[in-house]
Amino acid sequence: MGNTAKDFFSKQEQEEIKHAIMNAELDTSGEIRIHIENSVTGDAMDRAAYIFKQLGMDKTELRNGVLIYLALKNRRFAIIGDKGIHKVVPENFWNDIKANMLNHFRENRFTDGLIEAISAAGLQLKQHYPYHMHDVNELSDDISFGKD
Repeated sequence: MGNTAKDFFSKQEQEEIKHAIMNAELDTSGEIRIHIENSVTGDAMDRAAYIFKQLGMDKTELRNGVLIYLALKNRRFAIIGDKGIHKVVPENFWNDIKANMLNHFRENRFTDGLIEAISAAGLQLKQHYPYHMHDVNELSDDISFGKD
């Protein structure tokens, strides 16, 4: 684990995370993104909402994107689901994912925490937004990084 967002996860771990995103999106029209920054000023959820829009996640056809945001130095993270997915998941769904991630993060198992969160979001996306023949991958599966 490095000291900056870009090198916090090894290349192998980044590939594992990307592979988890690809698997989670395999049978759904939903989109999942991971964004990592060194730090955040203010509220992580507000920053995640800003990044969500910057990445164009609010432009998906069915409004079914999910963003997992990490601010490393502050030890903060947030999960945002767009309107389409947010209205169909169980009430405490995002909090449950965050609690599970936190358990992993406390044990320095960051890759495992992210992969489980991606898989859980993917299951809900598959249930509510199954893949159709003409679906396209609307957003990149690569991890995005802040500029700091």
